Formats: sequence, structure tokens, C-alpha cells
Amino acid sequence: MNGVVLNAPPSPPFGLKHKAYVYLTCGTRLLVFSQPDEPEIGLQVPGGTIDPGESYLHGARREFTEETGLSLTSALEPLIDQDVFFDNSAGRDLHRRRLYHGRTARIERHEWEHYEMSPSAGGDPIRFRLFWIDLHSRTAHDPSLFFAGFAEPLDLIRKRIGERL
Repeated sequence: MNGVVLNAPPSPPFGLKHKAYVYLTCGTRLLVFSQPDEPEIGLQVPGGTIDPGESYLHGARREFTEETGLSLTSALEPLIDQDVFFDNSAGRDLHRRRLYHGRTARIERHEWEHYEMSPSAGGDPIRFRLFWIDLHSRTAHDPSLFFAGFAEPLDLIRKRIGERL
């Protein structure tokens, strides 16, 4: 399932899903994850579906903890909003994403596995391999290695952290 990032408003009909994601950095390092059991899915950042009645900010924090096992104590700054279409067996979904940037002073773990125990689509737990990449590395500069638009805000993050280093 690949998504298409939109630059213009979508045309109905489609299902709408609200999503929130956290781009956590420590200096020039960015926390990302892969799904070892689905290697065709590119790199992602922690986040996911907002629960009914939940704010994007609260959902971003909750999803971050669910997907990483870490507590997020830093402030989150809004990055960008994205609309991404996904075609699936039920038709077409629009994922309305709100992306946040958080900073941490220390990397507690450099690499680890964690399971998302309650995926929003249901089903078995999802295994994630979490690790840090340098924002100036070849990996971070290759959008094809990222899943469905997750590389889009990296230039903005590079600019933000460059201003504070």
C-alpha cells in the first residue's frame, strides 16, 4: 500500500483518517523505524491514527509512546500538514496528517525493537525496529527510502536544527 502526497484538495468520495506524527531529533539525528516483517514498507516516524475526540497533539504523544515504548517529555512544535491518499481493498482513504517536531538532549537507546500492540486497522501486533539516522546522511536525503511522504519535511527540520546548533 503506497500513498500519494497531494498538493491540491482531493475529490470525494473517500474515507478520511486523521493522523499525527512526531519527528524526534537529537542534534542532527532523527528517530525512524522500519517494519522488519514488511520490508517493502519504507522508513517511517512514530505516529498514527487519532482517536475520536482526541486532539492531534495528544494523539501524536500517545502514538509516539505506543510505537516506541518511550515517554515523550519534550515540547512539540508544528511542522507541516499533509494530505496523503491511499488506495486499499475498501476503496480510497485520505490520511490528513499533522507533523510535529520534538527535540531530545540525549539518545537513551541507539537501536531497539518494539511492538505496536493495538494497530488502528486491527490485527496482530506490528514489530518495529527503531533507530537513529543522521539528517545529513545519504539515507536521509533519499526520499525513495521513506514511506509515503515521510521524507517531505526533512529539509525544514534540517533548517530548524541548523538555526539552533
